Amino acid sequence: MSNLLKTTLIGLFFGTFGTTIGGIIGVTFKNTSNKFLSFILSFASGLMTAIICFDLIPEALEISSVINIFIGIIVGVIVMIICDMLVEKKFNANKQYTNNNLLKTGIIVSIGLAIHNFPEGLAIRKWI
Repeated sequence: MSNLLKTTLIGLFFGTFGTTIGGIIGVTFKNTSNKFLSFILSFASGLMTAIICFDLIPEALEISSVINIFIGIIVGVIVMIICDMLVEKKFNANKQYTNNNLLKTGIIVSIGLAIHNFPEGLAIRKWI
């Protein structure tokens, strides 16, 4: 098996493993409180922030300049702000979901992960 195929399969497995386990737990425990869901979202965002600060940015500094990294961060923030505005607009148009902030957060995180996977795949290919 080629290195590219092996890396792709390993990345696919580990990339979807956590989501799958979380989905199974989420379906099993249907009556979770908003406090628990808020804790889980906070934990995930803290974990992602730590990975960015202590792993991704230092590695990016070895590869590229500060200006390129800054531009990438700004573009990412702008894209997520646009996604947030679009989701908010869609939720305001549908009165059924107006007060469901956790659902909005879940949709925005899902969009962010989907957008994130494209350049991540390019980076993995370049790394091999």
